[in-house]
Amino acid sequence: MPPVRVKSRPLPQADGGLRTPSPFGSSRLVRFGPDLPDIAAEDSFRDVVKKISTYITEAVQLPSTFEQLRTTSAGENLRHLVEHLGRTCTHPAIVNALLALKWHYGAITEDKGLHDARANACEIVAWRFLTHLSEREAVDYCLYEIPEQPSTDSDGRRSDEEDGEVDENSALLAQAWNGTADSARRAFTQSGSGRRSMLFQSITRLTVSMTADSDDEDDEDDPTAPFIHLNALEIAAIADAKRFLSQNVVQKIITGIWNGDIIFWDNLSAHSVKKPRFYNRATADPFSRLRVPKYLKAFEVLFFASFLFLYYAVLVERDPSRITTLEVFLYLWFAAFSYDELSEWIDAGSVFYATDVWNIFDMAMLLIGLIFFILRIVGLRLDDDWYIDLAFDVLSLEALFMVPRVCSILSLSPYWGTLIPCLKEMGKDFVKFMVLVIIIYCGFLTTFSLIGRATYTFGEMTWFLTKIFFGSSYVGFDIMTKIDPIFGPPLMVFFVMLSSILLMGSLTGMLSNSFSRVITHAREEYLYVYSVYVLEASTSNRLTHFYPPFNILALVIFRPLRLFLPSDHKFRKARILLLKATHLPIVGAIELYEWAMGKVQNGGTQYNGMKGPRHAIVPSPMPPQKKWAHSPVRPGRPGAQQRDSSSSLAPVETMHPASAASMARLSATRKRAAEEAAEDQIFEGADGELRLQVADLSAKIDRLTELVITMQSAQSKSLTDVAVA
Repeated sequence: MPPVRVKSRPLPQADGGLRTPSPFGSSRLVRFGPDLPDIAAEDSFRDVVKKISTYITEAVQLPSTFEQLRTTSAGENLRHLVEHLGRTCTHPAIVNALLALKWHYGAITEDKGLHDARANACEIVAWRFLTHLSEREAVDYCLYEIPEQPSTDSDGRRSDEEDGEVDENSALLAQAWNGTADSARRAFTQSGSGRRSMLFQSITRLTVSMTADSDDEDDEDDPTAPFIHLNALEIAAIADAKRFLSQNVVQKIITGIWNGDIIFWDNLSAHSVKKPRFYNRATADPFSRLRVPKYLKAFEVLFFASFLFLYYAVLVERDPSRITTLEVFLYLWFAAFSYDELSEWIDAGSVFYATDVWNIFDMAMLLIGLIFFILRIVGLRLDDDWYIDLAFDVLSLEALFMVPRVCSILSLSPYWGTLIPCLKEMGKDFVKFMVLVIIIYCGFLTTFSLIGRATYTFGEMTWFLTKIFFGSSYVGFDIMTKIDPIFGPPLMVFFVMLSSILLMGSLTGMLSNSFSRVITHAREEYLYVYSVYVLEASTSNRLTHFYPPFNILALVIFRPLRLFLPSDHKFRKARILLLKATHLPIVGAIELYEWAMGKVQNGGTQYNGMKGPRHAIVPSPMPPQKKWAHSPVRPGRPGAQQRDSSSSLAPVETMHPASAASMARLSATRKRAAEEAAEDQIFEGADGELRLQVADLSAKIDRLTELVITMQSAQSKSLTDVAVA
């Protein structure tokens, strides 16, 4: 009797396909869950958001914490989504869409527990998706800015082809204003705070869009339009995605921006375009280093130190009869500081500006400085000593905000960066608790003032109760019989017990609880503050950024001319020329510093300015000893074939497809890691001995991989013969 040939029946895969059973007897269970989204590279950002939101809504049906979604079976569907996106998705705005949904779900007030779980799910998928990418791909995805959808006018021409130029930013960012466009579209193409403040207004319409059953998108405004020209990191900062920003893959990008390894402007010319790129010392304009956040912060420290010096010098000098030279410089420093804050608010936007608590101190400093200037001029004009003395008294109040402002410099260090958020949260809880204290205090003050009106005035009783509340309990026992011999003693004993034991003990426990709550997430808080500062300092749409006090010079020269002259290329060239003339010593100091750091770090080699992730993807070459057949995979993202979790590369041999694909991917991944390690010697200055060890290890891994493939091929062939027999 001839042997019966057993034909295996394919099993369905988790992504909806079919899979052949493993010859070793193990097979993957069929996954029941929501349909995985099919995101094409040509989909609009709105389509991507809708597809992802549909899956997240079906995948997360119960309230879950972040840790439950990350570690338990409640996040199983999220793992399938991450694998699916890492294998098939090539859309450059996928991370932007996930973080926009994080903000969308987090802003919904109804059914808060469920929507917070969905917001956490979007954040988890976003950072897990980045772990499937190489470092350079992660940079491309995190710094990808959502483009504006082209619109057409009545003549059929694209609106972005108009020649109208509004200002310096509009030409560089290709954001021309179309006179025939609707008001909503024109508002969304604004830059700065006008555009970002509209993000809050889009929450309601975004919610309606995600839950609506109608597919007619032409009759409603695009609720995702306010996200135009924002990159994923900016959306993460606005969405309060602190866990996403604290991930190592994201922090490496932010650190690269901080150090200037990743820049947005590589040269200063009238035709420059804002685009994230990796710094190349050989081709980049040295004046582009003025936009590096690290150097911006260093010059900010120097400017603030000189500001403090002038402030104390004017207070010590205190000439009531005339405005001295030091006072004139103080006014110039105040003006430069005010204009720089205004430019920062316009460039970063009100959303980013509000996230930095130190900007509140800046606003208070500017307000006090303005009041001092007005009182000083009025006093000198009227020759009134009272106004002059009041002006200097008001200026003395500046120290309450200017001196603590030094902590903003310390907040960029890990220790102070974790301590300051704790103090901020404790201050918020203290203010809330004091509302209860004031209410109780007013009740006792009313009672004691009325029953003791014959002995003490209202002002005296207020001062007595204030001293009792802050610990002087003996004062209450001394005056309780004088207030009233009947009601005074029991009321005073109760007030002393309430204030000294219950309220103060509750306040201490609450502040301790606040400190413990924040310190557990102190690293996330510190990295969030650090990330917001870096993004605020680096993502400005302004080509020419003048350091204070040079910004006053640019304001005096070019602002009046802008009222009469068009903002053309010649106007921009003039601004660039002034920038280079005034900031040449600063650029020289930066170049000297980078040259010295290159000497120290690279052992005498020249500083290459490239310590972070690399930009161009270098594909791994095919192993020469085998012939490889490419399986179908969606094109578009470089390196997607190496990350395909099904079978991106399979050897043409008689062996089990799943095993061969796994070992082939392992070999390709190891080779890629070895090549990137070899490439790192260019950027990180690895010594020769380490390079030889990496190359030797790579060769051993390749030989071991080939041996395992051969053994599994032989085992698969023997199992097939047994099955046929």
